[in-house]
Amino acid sequence: MEEQALSLYELNGLVKRSIRSCLPDTYWVQAELSDVRSNYSGHCYLEFVQKDVSGNNLVAKARGTIWSNVYKMLKPYFEQETGQAFTSGIKVLVQVSVEFHELYGYSLTVLDIDPTYTVGDMARKRREILRRLEEEGVIDLNKELEMPMLPQRVAVISSATAAGYGDFCSQLNQHSREYTFYTELFPAIMQGERVEESVLAALDKINERLDEFDVVVIIRGGGATSDLSGFDTYLLAASCAQFPLPIITGIGHERDDTVIDMVAHTRVKTPTAAAEYLIACMDKVAEQLDELTYRLQEGVRHRLLWEQRRLDNLMQRIPNMAYKQLSEAKYHLLSIQRDLCTASKIFLASKKHRLELLQQRLNDALPEKQLARGYSITLKDGKAVKDASVLEEGDTLVTMLHQGKVESVVKTK
Repeated sequence: MEEQALSLYELNGLVKRSIRSCLPDTYWVQAELSDVRSNYSGHCYLEFVQKDVSGNNLVAKARGTIWSNVYKMLKPYFEQETGQAFTSGIKVLVQVSVEFHELYGYSLTVLDIDPTYTVGDMARKRREILRRLEEEGVIDLNKELEMPMLPQRVAVISSATAAGYGDFCSQLNQHSREYTFYTELFPAIMQGERVEESVLAALDKINERLDEFDVVVIIRGGGATSDLSGFDTYLLAASCAQFPLPIITGIGHERDDTVIDMVAHTRVKTPTAAAEYLIACMDKVAEQLDELTYRLQEGVRHRLLWEQRRLDNLMQRIPNMAYKQLSEAKYHLLSIQRDLCTASKIFLASKKHRLELLQQRLNDALPEKQLARGYSITLKDGKAVKDASVLEEGDTLVTMLHQGKVESVVKTK
């Protein structure tokens, strides 16, 4: 038995020859990158993995190698074509040869890569994120927010050392209209694996001070376009879509939109364009104010002209109106005078007639008239006797008749 036993090296050599014999060709393999790293010599060492349908458990794994002469061409080609960094977590379609080394074991040597597969997978992930946001009814929430008329208080999410942040601030501060903007930087990592975590933390800080800001600007400049994968995550997209302030993105990637570009209120290409957008918002309000000022001035001018013409017209009408008023007043006074004369005459005639009636009645009541009708007046001591009880026997009476008088003495009562 001991004579028939193989050494480990011999066994591994047998495996190597068998694999070389059974798998002599190159093969296109779909897998996900894991643990991607390069060393000082320019070689890239990585792992290829495959996960189950749920995406949680590994079902296959293989060690991979990209030699430096291939890697120095493959990496920039892939990143230029996809806009995606050649890093862990992405799915790739690679051409490999199967290798087995007595010391290092089974591995795959990468000879070529098809970037269109990764682009398709990235697009699929974006579509899945957007579909999920749409099903949740939040995809357009930030777009539906009304942009403030004067977006002057700006919360900026960017790297403090990014050239794009400096360009943004310079553009805001050096524009010709000299608007006043109040900016506050919320530092974040804008490339690499910590983009999502860092930007979410900045959004949380802004959310605690919502009343202090009008808009949020997420900008990135100066980095490679291959570092944008951090902006294509569900959590970051959902947070931006539901953020209560309008979000403006200017992350310097002109060819493709990231997911947060698609859910943000406004997407521009660069940090400078983000500043120009804010200035344009202010310009719009300034133009409206200029228009209102012009309309107000024109309105006042037209009103003054109209009032001046009205005053001139009134001044021209005053003499005629005064003459007309005086004529009407004179005619009215004459009419009143005639009415007063007529009324006075009627009144006096009425009073004269009444006086004549009273005079007639007085005349009819004169003693002479009564005596003429056969009445007489009996006098005692010159006073008319009205009651016989006041007379005494022997009193001398004078009776006045219409013609003459008679004296008599009271004998009996």
